[in-house]
Amino acid sequence: MFQLYYSHAARAKDDILSGLTVALALVPEAVAFAFVAGVNPLVGLYAAFMVGLITSLVGGRPGMISGATDSLAVVMVALVADHGVEYLFATVVLMGLLQIIFGLLKLGKFIRMVPYPVLLGFVNGLAIVIFLAQLNQFQTSQADGSTAWLQGTPLLIMLGLVLLTMLIMHFLPRFTRVLPAGLVAIVVVSLLVFFGGLDTKTVGDIAKIGGGFPPFHLPEIPLTLETLKIIFPYAVILAAIGLIESLLTMSVIDEMTDTRGQGNRVSIGQGAANVVTGFFGGMGGCAMIGQSMINILSGGLRNLSGIAAALFLLSFILFASPLIEGIPVAALVGIMFMVVIGTFEWGSFNLLKKIPREDSFVGILVAMVTVFTDLAIAVIVGVISTALVFAWKQARHIYTVEHID
Repeated sequence: MFQLYYSHAARAKDDILSGLTVALALVPEAVAFAFVAGVNPLVGLYAAFMVGLITSLVGGRPGMISGATDSLAVVMVALVADHGVEYLFATVVLMGLLQIIFGLLKLGKFIRMVPYPVLLGFVNGLAIVIFLAQLNQFQTSQADGSTAWLQGTPLLIMLGLVLLTMLIMHFLPRFTRVLPAGLVAIVVVSLLVFFGGLDTKTVGDIAKIGGGFPPFHLPEIPLTLETLKIIFPYAVILAAIGLIESLLTMSVIDEMTDTRGQGNRVSIGQGAANVVTGFFGGMGGCAMIGQSMINILSGGLRNLSGIAAALFLLSFILFASPLIEGIPVAALVGIMFMVVIGTFEWGSFNLLKKIPREDSFVGILVAMVTVFTDLAIAVIVGVISTALVFAWKQARHIYTVEHID
Protein backbone atom coordinates (compact mmCIF):
# COMPACT_ATOMS: atom_id res chain seq x y z
CA MET A 1 0.00 0.00 0.00
CA PHE A 2 2.79 2.42 0.90
CA GLN A 3 4.60 1.57 -2.33
CA LEU A 4 1.43 2.30 -4.32
CA TYR A 5 0.95 5.61 -2.50
CA TYR A 6 4.58 6.59 -3.15
CA SER A 7 4.21 5.74 -6.83
CA HIS A 8 1.08 7.89 -7.20
CA ALA A 9 2.67 10.75 -5.24
CA ALA A 10 5.81 10.66 -7.40
CA ARG A 11 3.76 10.78 -10.60
CA ALA A 12 1.65 13.63 -9.23
CA LYS A 13 4.81 15.57 -8.35
CA ASP A 14 6.13 15.10 -11.90
CA ASP A 15 2.84 16.33 -13.37
CA ILE A 16 2.62 19.39 -11.10
CA LEU A 17 6.22 20.49 -11.66
CA SER A 18 5.89 19.85 -15.39
CA GLY A 19 2.69 21.92 -15.37
CA LEU A 20 4.57 24.79 -13.71
CA THR A 21 7.24 24.68 -16.43
CA VAL A 22 4.60 24.66 -19.15
CA ALA A 23 2.70 27.56 -17.56
CA LEU A 24 5.85 29.71 -17.56
CA ALA A 25 6.42 28.92 -21.23
CA LEU A 26 2.75 29.64 -22.04
CA VAL A 27 2.86 33.28 -20.94
CA PRO A 28 4.91 34.83 -23.78
CA GLU A 29 3.31 32.54 -26.35
CA ALA A 30 -0.24 33.52 -25.37
CA VAL A 31 0.69 37.21 -25.29
CA ALA A 32 2.37 37.02 -28.69
CA PHE A 33 -0.59 35.25 -30.31
CA ALA A 34 -2.97 37.82 -28.83
CA PHE A 35 -0.93 40.55 -30.51
CA VAL A 36 -1.08 38.62 -33.80
CA ALA A 37 -4.87 38.44 -33.55
CA GLY A 38 -5.08 42.13 -32.69
CA VAL A 39 -6.62 41.70 -29.21
CA ASN A 40 -5.61 42.54 -25.63
CA PRO A 41 -2.92 40.22 -24.15
CA LEU A 42 -5.33 39.15 -21.39
CA VAL A 43 -7.64 37.74 -24.08
CA GLY A 44 -4.86 35.35 -25.07
CA LEU A 45 -3.97 34.50 -21.47
CA TYR A 46 -7.60 33.81 -20.57
CA ALA A 47 -7.84 31.50 -23.58
CA ALA A 48 -4.68 29.65 -22.56
CA PHE A 49 -6.08 29.14 -19.04
CA MET A 50 -9.61 28.05 -19.95
CA VAL A 51 -8.82 25.97 -23.03
CA GLY A 52 -5.95 24.28 -21.22
CA LEU A 53 -8.06 23.49 -18.14
CA ILE A 54 -11.17 22.19 -19.91
CA THR A 55 -9.35 20.08 -22.48
CA SER A 56 -7.34 18.45 -19.70
CA LEU A 57 -10.54 17.69 -17.79
CA VAL A 58 -12.53 16.44 -20.81
CA GLY A 59 -10.06 15.67 -23.59
CA GLY A 60 -8.90 12.19 -24.49
CA ARG A 61 -5.13 12.71 -24.74
CA PRO A 62 -3.31 12.85 -21.38
CA GLY A 63 -0.24 15.08 -21.47
CA MET A 64 -1.43 17.23 -24.37
CA ILE A 65 -1.44 20.98 -23.70
CA SER A 66 -3.93 23.31 -25.40
CA GLY A 67 -4.16 27.09 -25.57
CA ALA A 68 -4.08 30.07 -27.91
CA THR A 69 -2.08 29.28 -31.07
CA ASP A 70 -0.65 31.23 -33.98
CA SER A 71 -2.41 29.04 -36.57
CA LEU A 72 -5.77 30.31 -35.24
CA ALA A 73 -4.56 33.85 -34.56
CA VAL A 74 -3.61 34.52 -38.19
CA VAL A 75 -7.19 33.74 -39.23
CA MET A 76 -8.73 35.81 -36.43
CA VAL A 77 -6.83 38.99 -37.27
CA ALA A 78 -9.01 39.81 -40.30
CA LEU A 79 -12.24 39.23 -38.35
CA VAL A 80 -11.12 41.46 -35.46
CA ALA A 81 -9.89 44.18 -37.82
CA ASP A 82 -13.12 44.27 -39.84
CA HIS A 83 -15.78 43.65 -37.18
CA GLY A 84 -14.26 43.95 -33.70
CA VAL A 85 -13.46 41.61 -30.82
CA GLU A 86 -17.10 40.91 -29.89
CA TYR A 87 -17.57 39.13 -33.21
CA LEU A 88 -14.46 37.08 -32.39
CA PHE A 89 -15.99 35.87 -29.13
CA ALA A 90 -19.17 34.79 -30.95
CA THR A 91 -17.10 33.05 -33.61
CA VAL A 92 -15.17 31.12 -30.97
CA VAL A 93 -18.45 29.87 -29.46
CA LEU A 94 -19.71 28.72 -32.87
CA MET A 95 -16.32 27.18 -33.62
CA GLY A 96 -16.60 25.13 -30.42
CA LEU A 97 -20.10 23.93 -31.28
CA LEU A 98 -18.88 22.71 -34.68
CA GLN A 99 -16.02 20.84 -33.02
CA ILE A 100 -18.41 19.18 -30.56
CA ILE A 101 -20.62 18.05 -33.46
CA PHE A 102 -17.53 16.66 -35.20
CA GLY A 103 -16.68 14.62 -32.12
CA LEU A 104 -20.24 13.41 -31.50
CA LEU A 105 -20.38 12.15 -35.11
CA LYS A 106 -17.22 10.15 -34.28
CA LEU A 107 -15.24 11.63 -37.15
CA GLY A 108 -12.03 11.93 -35.14
CA LYS A 109 -11.02 8.41 -36.20
CA PHE A 110 -10.34 9.68 -39.72
CA ILE A 111 -7.11 11.29 -38.47
CA ARG A 112 -5.67 7.76 -38.71
CA MET A 113 -6.05 8.06 -42.49
CA VAL A 114 -3.42 10.81 -42.68
CA PRO A 115 -0.40 9.18 -44.39
CA TYR A 116 2.86 8.88 -42.46
CA PRO A 117 4.81 11.16 -44.88
CA VAL A 118 2.22 13.89 -44.19
CA LEU A 119 2.60 13.42 -40.42
CA LEU A 120 6.39 13.51 -40.79
CA GLY A 121 6.20 16.73 -42.83
CA PHE A 122 3.80 18.24 -40.29
CA VAL A 123 6.20 17.56 -37.39
CA ASN A 124 9.26 18.91 -39.22
CA GLY A 125 7.41 21.93 -40.59
CA LEU A 126 6.02 22.82 -37.18
CA ALA A 127 9.47 22.49 -35.61
CA ILE A 128 10.76 25.01 -38.15
CA VAL A 129 7.82 27.33 -37.43
CA ILE A 130 8.53 27.18 -33.67
CA PHE A 131 12.19 27.99 -34.32
CA LEU A 132 11.41 30.94 -36.59
CA ALA A 133 8.89 32.31 -34.05
CA GLN A 134 11.64 32.54 -31.41
CA LEU A 135 13.79 34.76 -33.63
CA ASN A 136 11.43 37.66 -32.93
CA GLN A 137 12.81 37.74 -29.39
CA PHE A 138 16.22 38.68 -30.80
CA GLN A 139 14.73 41.97 -32.01
CA THR A 140 14.18 45.20 -30.12
CA SER A 141 11.68 48.02 -30.68
CA GLN A 142 12.89 51.38 -31.96
CA ALA A 143 11.60 54.84 -31.10
CA ASP A 144 9.83 55.13 -34.47
CA GLY A 145 7.91 51.89 -33.87
CA SER A 146 10.09 49.72 -36.09
CA THR A 147 12.19 46.76 -34.92
CA ALA A 148 15.89 46.02 -35.26
CA TRP A 149 18.07 43.01 -34.49
CA LEU A 150 19.99 43.00 -31.21
CA GLN A 151 23.66 43.87 -31.57
CA GLY A 152 26.75 44.04 -29.41
CA THR A 153 26.48 43.32 -25.69
CA PRO A 154 22.67 42.81 -25.58
CA LEU A 155 22.97 40.15 -28.30
CA LEU A 156 25.85 38.40 -26.51
CA ILE A 157 23.91 38.37 -23.22
CA MET A 158 20.83 36.99 -24.95
CA LEU A 159 22.80 34.27 -26.74
CA GLY A 160 24.70 33.37 -23.57
CA LEU A 161 21.53 32.97 -21.51
CA VAL A 162 19.86 30.94 -24.26
CA LEU A 163 22.89 28.66 -24.46
CA LEU A 164 23.01 28.28 -20.65
CA THR A 165 19.34 27.27 -20.64
CA MET A 166 19.92 24.68 -23.35
CA LEU A 167 22.97 23.25 -21.57
CA ILE A 168 21.04 22.88 -18.30
CA MET A 169 18.17 21.14 -20.09
CA HIS A 170 20.58 18.82 -21.89
CA PHE A 171 22.87 17.79 -19.04
CA LEU A 172 20.73 18.00 -15.88
CA PRO A 173 18.59 14.91 -16.67
CA ARG A 174 21.81 12.86 -16.77
CA PHE A 175 22.36 13.58 -13.07
CA THR A 176 18.86 13.86 -11.64
CA ARG A 177 15.22 13.90 -12.69
CA VAL A 178 13.86 15.07 -9.36
CA LEU A 179 12.96 18.45 -10.92
CA PRO A 180 12.10 19.21 -14.56
CA ALA A 181 15.18 20.52 -16.34
CA GLY A 182 13.18 23.34 -17.92
CA LEU A 183 11.99 24.63 -14.54
CA VAL A 184 15.53 24.50 -13.11
CA ALA A 185 16.85 26.37 -16.15
CA ILE A 186 14.26 29.13 -15.73
CA VAL A 187 15.10 29.56 -12.04
CA VAL A 188 18.88 29.54 -12.59
CA VAL A 189 18.80 32.01 -15.48
CA SER A 190 16.35 34.30 -13.65
CA LEU A 191 18.57 34.37 -10.54
CA LEU A 192 21.65 35.00 -12.67
CA VAL A 193 19.99 37.97 -14.39
CA PHE A 194 18.63 39.37 -11.11
CA PHE A 195 21.75 39.11 -8.97
CA GLY A 196 24.12 39.73 -11.87
CA GLY A 197 22.33 42.91 -12.90
CA LEU A 198 22.21 41.79 -16.54
CA ASP A 199 20.25 44.03 -18.89
CA THR A 200 18.13 41.68 -21.01
CA LYS A 201 14.55 41.43 -22.22
CA THR A 202 12.01 40.02 -19.74
CA VAL A 203 8.41 38.89 -20.00
CA GLY A 204 7.32 42.28 -18.59
CA ASP A 205 8.93 44.00 -21.59
CA ILE A 206 6.51 42.14 -23.86
CA ALA A 207 3.31 42.91 -21.94
CA LYS A 208 1.81 43.28 -18.48
CA ILE A 209 0.00 40.09 -17.54
CA GLY A 210 -1.76 41.13 -14.33
CA GLY A 211 -5.55 40.96 -14.27
CA GLY A 212 -8.61 39.51 -12.58
CA PHE A 213 -10.59 36.33 -13.01
CA PRO A 214 -12.16 36.22 -16.50
CA PRO A 215 -15.76 37.47 -16.17
CA PHE A 216 -18.74 35.84 -17.89
CA HIS A 217 -19.56 37.90 -20.96
CA LEU A 218 -22.19 37.44 -23.65
CA PRO A 219 -20.87 38.65 -27.04
CA GLU A 220 -22.41 42.05 -27.73
CA ILE A 221 -23.49 41.46 -31.32
CA PRO A 222 -26.86 41.59 -33.09
CA LEU A 223 -28.46 38.15 -33.27
CA THR A 224 -29.34 38.32 -36.94
CA LEU A 225 -28.83 36.26 -40.08
CA GLU A 226 -26.35 38.86 -41.28
CA THR A 227 -24.19 38.27 -38.21
CA LEU A 228 -24.28 34.51 -38.86
CA LYS A 229 -23.13 35.11 -42.44
CA ILE A 230 -20.14 37.01 -41.08
CA ILE A 231 -19.01 34.61 -38.36
CA PHE A 232 -19.91 31.23 -39.86
CA PRO A 233 -17.14 31.06 -42.52
CA TYR A 234 -14.54 32.04 -39.91
CA ALA A 235 -15.94 29.50 -37.44
CA VAL A 236 -15.69 26.68 -40.01
CA ILE A 237 -12.08 27.56 -40.86
CA LEU A 238 -11.06 27.92 -37.22
CA ALA A 239 -12.80 24.67 -36.24
CA ALA A 240 -11.05 22.79 -39.05
CA ILE A 241 -7.61 24.20 -38.25
CA GLY A 242 -8.05 23.58 -34.54
CA LEU A 243 -9.15 19.98 -35.00
CA ILE A 244 -6.43 19.16 -37.52
CA GLU A 245 -3.70 20.59 -35.30
CA SER A 246 -5.10 18.94 -32.17
CA LEU A 247 -5.57 15.50 -33.72
CA LEU A 248 -2.17 15.54 -35.40
CA THR A 249 -0.54 16.61 -32.13
CA MET A 250 -2.37 13.73 -30.48
CA SER A 251 -0.89 11.36 -33.07
CA VAL A 252 2.62 12.68 -32.41
CA ILE A 253 2.25 12.19 -28.64
CA ASP A 254 0.78 8.72 -29.25
CA GLU A 255 3.91 7.77 -31.17
CA MET A 256 6.26 9.29 -28.57
CA THR A 257 4.60 7.63 -25.58
CA ASP A 258 3.52 4.40 -27.28
CA THR A 259 -0.06 5.00 -26.15
CA ARG A 260 -3.28 5.86 -27.96
CA GLY A 261 -5.44 8.93 -27.51
CA GLN A 262 -9.17 9.19 -28.16
CA GLY A 263 -9.70 11.40 -31.20
CA ASN A 264 -13.44 11.86 -30.76
CA ARG A 265 -13.07 12.78 -27.10
CA VAL A 266 -10.28 15.23 -28.00
CA SER A 267 -12.65 16.88 -30.51
CA ILE A 268 -15.44 17.18 -27.95
CA GLY A 269 -13.03 18.50 -25.33
CA GLN A 270 -11.65 21.14 -27.70
CA GLY A 271 -15.16 22.17 -28.65
CA ALA A 272 -16.40 22.45 -25.07
CA ALA A 273 -13.31 24.48 -24.16
CA ASN A 274 -13.88 26.94 -27.00
CA VAL A 275 -17.58 27.37 -26.23
CA VAL A 276 -16.77 28.27 -22.62
CA THR A 277 -13.83 30.46 -23.66
CA GLY A 278 -15.99 32.48 -26.03
CA PHE A 279 -18.37 33.30 -23.16
CA PHE A 280 -15.50 34.36 -20.87
CA GLY A 281 -13.68 36.73 -23.20
CA GLY A 282 -11.00 34.39 -24.57
CA MET A 283 -9.74 34.03 -28.14
CA GLY A 284 -10.15 30.25 -28.30
CA GLY A 285 -7.45 27.74 -28.99
CA CYS A 286 -6.35 24.20 -29.79
CA ALA A 287 -3.49 21.82 -29.02
CA MET A 288 0.01 23.33 -28.87
CA ILE A 289 2.70 20.94 -30.01
CA GLY A 290 5.54 23.03 -28.55
CA GLN A 291 4.11 23.18 -25.03
CA SER A 292 2.95 19.56 -25.31
CA MET A 293 6.53 18.51 -26.07
CA ILE A 294 7.79 20.49 -23.05
CA ASN A 295 5.21 18.70 -20.93
CA ILE A 296 6.04 15.21 -22.19
CA LEU A 297 9.79 15.75 -21.94
CA SER A 298 9.35 17.09 -18.37
CA GLY A 299 7.45 13.98 -17.27
CA GLY A 300 3.90 15.33 -17.55
CA LEU A 301 2.18 12.26 -18.97
CA ARG A 302 -1.22 12.58 -17.30
CA ASN A 303 -4.16 14.99 -17.34
CA LEU A 304 -3.03 16.45 -14.02
CA SER A 305 -0.12 18.17 -15.79
CA GLY A 306 -2.47 20.13 -18.06
CA ILE A 307 -4.75 21.01 -15.15
CA ALA A 308 -1.75 22.19 -13.11
CA ALA A 309 -0.44 24.29 -16.03
CA ALA A 310 -3.80 26.04 -16.41
CA LEU A 311 -4.16 26.73 -12.68
CA PHE A 312 -0.59 27.98 -12.40
CA LEU A 313 -1.24 30.31 -15.35
CA LEU A 314 -4.35 31.68 -13.64
CA SER A 315 -2.39 32.23 -10.41
CA PHE A 316 0.22 34.16 -12.41
CA ILE A 317 -2.49 36.47 -13.75
CA LEU A 318 -4.16 36.96 -10.36
CA PHE A 319 -1.30 37.03 -7.86
CA ALA A 320 2.21 36.66 -9.29
CA SER A 321 2.34 38.91 -12.34
CA PRO A 322 5.32 41.03 -11.09
CA LEU A 323 7.34 37.89 -10.42
CA ILE A 324 6.56 36.30 -13.79
CA GLU A 325 7.19 39.55 -15.64
CA GLY A 326 10.77 39.43 -14.32
CA ILE A 327 11.60 36.11 -16.01
CA PRO A 328 14.17 36.58 -18.81
CA VAL A 329 12.79 35.84 -22.24
CA ALA A 330 16.10 34.14 -23.06
CA ALA A 331 15.27 31.27 -20.70
CA LEU A 332 11.96 30.63 -22.45
CA VAL A 333 13.61 30.90 -25.88
CA GLY A 334 16.20 28.33 -24.82
CA ILE A 335 13.44 25.94 -23.73
CA MET A 336 11.68 26.34 -27.07
CA PHE A 337 14.93 25.72 -28.95
CA MET A 338 15.27 22.43 -27.07
CA VAL A 339 11.68 21.65 -28.03
CA VAL A 340 12.61 22.26 -31.68
CA ILE A 341 15.54 19.87 -31.38
CA GLY A 342 13.35 17.25 -29.72
CA THR A 343 10.42 17.68 -32.12
CA PHE A 344 12.25 17.64 -35.44
CA GLU A 345 12.54 14.14 -36.89
CA TRP A 346 16.27 14.11 -37.56
CA GLY A 347 16.03 10.52 -38.71
CA SER A 348 14.01 11.68 -41.70
CA PHE A 349 17.28 12.66 -43.40
CA ASN A 350 18.35 9.01 -43.32
CA LEU A 351 14.94 7.94 -44.56
CA LEU A 352 15.30 10.02 -47.73
CA LYS A 353 17.51 7.31 -49.26
CA LYS A 354 15.44 4.39 -47.98
CA ILE A 355 11.85 5.33 -48.78
CA PRO A 356 10.26 5.94 -52.21
CA ARG A 357 11.02 9.32 -53.74
CA GLU A 358 7.32 10.09 -53.88
CA ASP A 359 7.00 9.79 -50.09
CA SER A 360 10.06 12.01 -49.61
CA PHE A 361 8.52 14.59 -51.91
CA VAL A 362 5.24 14.59 -49.97
CA GLY A 363 7.03 14.99 -46.63
CA ILE A 364 9.16 17.89 -47.85
CA LEU A 365 6.14 19.52 -49.53
CA VAL A 366 4.04 19.38 -46.35
CA ALA A 367 6.90 20.82 -44.29
CA MET A 368 7.37 23.73 -46.72
CA VAL A 369 3.64 24.50 -46.95
CA THR A 370 3.40 24.41 -43.13
CA VAL A 371 6.19 26.99 -42.88
CA PHE A 372 4.93 29.36 -45.58
CA THR A 373 1.13 29.08 -45.18
CA ASP A 374 -0.64 27.22 -42.37
CA LEU A 375 -1.16 23.75 -41.02
CA ALA A 376 -4.63 23.08 -42.45
CA ILE A 377 -3.56 23.88 -46.01
CA ALA A 378 -0.39 21.80 -45.54
CA VAL A 379 -2.31 18.70 -44.44
CA ILE A 380 -4.86 19.06 -47.23
CA VAL A 381 -2.09 19.50 -49.80
CA GLY A 382 -0.27 16.49 -48.37
CA VAL A 383 -3.31 14.20 -48.47
CA ILE A 384 -4.16 15.26 -52.03
CA SER A 385 -0.54 14.80 -53.13
CA THR A 386 -0.44 11.32 -51.61
CA ALA A 387 -3.68 10.40 -53.38
CA LEU A 388 -2.34 11.68 -56.71
CA VAL A 389 0.92 9.76 -56.25
CA PHE A 390 -1.04 6.59 -55.50
CA ALA A 391 -3.25 7.13 -58.57
CA TRP A 392 -0.18 7.68 -60.75
CA LYS A 393 1.43 4.47 -59.50
CA GLN A 394 -1.76 2.53 -60.15
CA ALA A 395 -2.11 4.03 -63.64
CA ARG A 396 1.37 2.77 -64.58
CA HIS A 397 0.48 -0.83 -63.78
CA ILE A 398 -0.68 -3.04 -66.65
CA TYR A 399 -3.05 -5.85 -65.82
CA THR A 400 -3.66 -8.73 -68.25
CA VAL A 401 -5.96 -11.70 -68.23
CA GLU A 402 -4.70 -14.76 -70.09
CA HIS A 403 -7.12 -17.24 -71.57
CA ILE A 404 -6.15 -20.31 -73.60
CA ASP A 405 -8.87 -21.83 -75.82
